[in-house]
Amino acid sequence: MGRAFQNRKESMAKTADAKTKVYSKYGREIYVCAKSGGTDPSGNLALRGLIDRAKKDQVPSHVIDKALDKAKGSGGEDFSPARYEGFGPGNCMVIVECLTDNPNRTFGDVRVCFNKTRGKIGTPGSVSHMFDHSAILAYPGEDEEAALEALMEADVEVTDIENENGRITVFAPHTDYAKAKQALTDAFGELDFEIDEIQFLPQTTTPVEGEDVALFEKMLDMLNDLDDVQNVYHNAEVTEPA
Repeated sequence: MGRAFQNRKESMAKTADAKTKVYSKYGREIYVCAKSGGTDPSGNLALRGLIDRAKKDQVPSHVIDKALDKAKGSGGEDFSPARYEGFGPGNCMVIVECLTDNPNRTFGDVRVCFNKTRGKIGTPGSVSHMFDHSAILAYPGEDEEAALEALMEADVEVTDIENENGRITVFAPHTDYAKAKQALTDAFGELDFEIDEIQFLPQTTTPVEGEDVALFEKMLDMLNDLDDVQNVYHNAEVTEPA
């Protein structure tokens, strides 16, 4: 079916400074997930998936442990999720997911990234209706029918399933993430998930070309440099200059 999706690893860091930012973002996300759903990964599937992903991205164990220890305490920062959306260079659609302890500051910082790259921040819902909020689980395998059967028996609403190059990729509504992962694990034992994420997948793409390419890349860099930004999703199809 060829559902293309971007993996957030594409903006992963190459320098020590950028790696530190990645560690900080994982630490914050683990803290919030553990604080809301419990610090025991065996009873909090979202946390377990997050920790597995952090380890694959080579986040040091002390960063993970520190976030869990903070979540066990009664104090700590009061981070809350915030989502901003709007239009970037070339009129592409952009969704920015944040965890923030100061929404006013974060909104101002994100708005600057849009304004400085000829973009325009929009109202909630202005572009998100053109994305599917999906859980994505991918693991080595060949038996698409068995996977589909296991998921349907668990009452998971599968929106798409692919079997390509020795890998099964399951797409389901984000609300079915934990149920889908549990169903696959129950059916096939401990799986080595190559992709274990919740993402916004664009229903259509917008070409970004010419001078808009540099502006778009500048926007992504500016957003990813913000400590409060966790993920950036977009529907841009970038055409590099010849």
